Amino acid sequence: QVQLVESGGGSVQAGGSLRLSCAASGYTFSRYCMYWFRQAPGKERERVAAIYPGGGRTYYADSVKGRFTISQDNAKNTLYLQMNNLQPEDTAMYYCAADSLPYGGGVCQKDYKYWGQGTQVTVSS
Repeated sequence: QVQLVESGGGSVQAGGSLRLSCAASGYTFSRYCMYWFRQAPGKERERVAAIYPGGGRTYYADSVKGRFTISQDNAKNTLYLQMNNLQPEDTAMYYCAADSLPYGGGVCQKDYKYWGQGTQVTVSS
């Protein structure tokens, strides 16, 4: 059974940093694309970042490019999101997600089958 457990959220002032972690169990980290999403109240869910197996390729939404960094530690089966220069508009519940279909043909499957419970990030001005 796949489980994803996020941690690291909290409250910071604008300009501050947080590092989110997503610990995975029952899952072979090295074969699948993984993602961070966020959702603020009244807004649609937004895919913030993605990482391909091996960590060699990453994707970022324009809204976080240059400020957030996604990474993974296969030995620890943990996904990370380093968030720097946080702004009030980054306030949201942050979720990690994982595909159930393995990466192949240079493409992430984007089935987002597995989700964590979320961790709240609040940024005050």
